[in-house]
Amino acid sequence: MTGPVTSKPLIEALKGETMEVPPVWLMRQAGRYLPEYRELRARARDFLDFCYTPELAVKATLQPVRRFAMDGAIIFSDILVVADALGQTVGFVDGKGPVLEPLDGAAGVGRLSLQGLPERLAPVYAAIAGVRGELPPATALIGFCGAPWTLATYMVEGGSSRDFARTKAWAYGEPEGFRVLIDLLVEALAAHLIAQVKAGAEVLQIFDSWAGVLPDTAFWEWSIKPIRAIVERVNASCPGVPVIGFPKGAGILYEPFARETGIDAVSIDTAVPCDWAARALQTTITVQGNLDPVMLVTGGTALEDATTAICARLHRGPFVFNLGHGVLPQTPPDNVQRLVDCIRGRVP
Repeated sequence: MTGPVTSKPLIEALKGETMEVPPVWLMRQAGRYLPEYRELRARARDFLDFCYTPELAVKATLQPVRRFAMDGAIIFSDILVVADALGQTVGFVDGKGPVLEPLDGAAGVGRLSLQGLPERLAPVYAAIAGVRGELPPATALIGFCGAPWTLATYMVEGGSSRDFARTKAWAYGEPEGFRVLIDLLVEALAAHLIAQVKAGAEVLQIFDSWAGVLPDTAFWEWSIKPIRAIVERVNASCPGVPVIGFPKGAGILYEPFARETGIDAVSIDTAVPCDWAARALQTTITVQGNLDPVMLVTGGTALEDATTAICARLHRGPFVFNLGHGVLPQTPPDNVQRLVDCIRGRVP
């Protein structure tokens, strides 16, 4: 059944309504592809300073909403602010990405602390409150965090990794010790999400960007179970706030992830066939996705055809249009406008 257009289309879709026009927002929609973002970024000392300066974070969050009239505004922040707030040394190097002091097993975990977490992350919550006061009435505000497994990989590896060997070796060889870190992250991340809702977030997304590197039994242990624990805490404290889960690269494990974590919507990556998602996922849960970000760079007829094909396959159920991952820095802003126009039926 097709639901009526409401004041918050994104929230309605996430709660199971099938909308005539699917709501749209894009992961990493505030970013380097926008000239106004680059000007704003130059005003911050470094990336963490950018995230922790509410005035700048508010402006970055609102830029794509004002330019493209997105249905969702995701707060400008980063998943690694939680690692920083727990006491780990976190930095960002241009051209390389995040650089952390790697955790050295149990001793490293012992140096982390939940104490002071709300105070360290207060600028994030101030930014959320600031954005909420300036959003158009129909736009929903999205808070987010990284999943425990994904955050743990950065904390253990010391940054990005090709094989995640250090993290996997610890998880496989000393699961009880690794579980101490995961349990700590469950507590920290649940508290962070709940605080975002209290500050004004109306939707939450949990990014498990590296879930796809886990074999099935480890996927259950280190992706599904911790996220379920977070969702249970969020639901108990903030009933009715939709939670989106994004286990990038999970393949057929998307189905148990969607079923067992308690999430309200599942964001699918580019490799997931939309017809399969409609059959296996959308009958019980809202599906979000899944345009290839490179298609958004490409633009033209190829972009319009791909967008139309995704909408055709998923519009019969609860659906939110998004990418299979984040907007790439080389994306022409005009292509993003073309995408939004195509979804909303304004392309000639």
